[in-house]
Amino acid sequence: MLTFTIIIGFFTTALSILIKVIGFPDQMRKNFKRKSTEGVSATFYILSFVSYILWTLHGLLQKDWVVFFGQGLGIITTGIIVYQIFIYRKSK
Repeated sequence: MLTFTIIIGFFTTALSILIKVIGFPDQMRKNFKRKSTEGVSATFYILSFVSYILWTLHGLLQKDWVVFFGQGLGIITTGIIVYQIFIYRKSK
């Protein structure tokens, strides 16, 4: 039976995956091409990175592998952007 909770869960998962496999990689490519992170909010990406770390740990501790792997992907994608922020801002 399709419940409201299942529908919301599906859309939450689908949008979360799209952000991590389309949105963040698109930003990474733009940063790499420009060799700059000008206009990118360091605060946003650092907070997102820490949030993904905490959610991943939560998933691990709760043995919720969907949360663990889904949020772990966020660690990788935001981690790359945070790395770019530090590398490209140092080179100025």
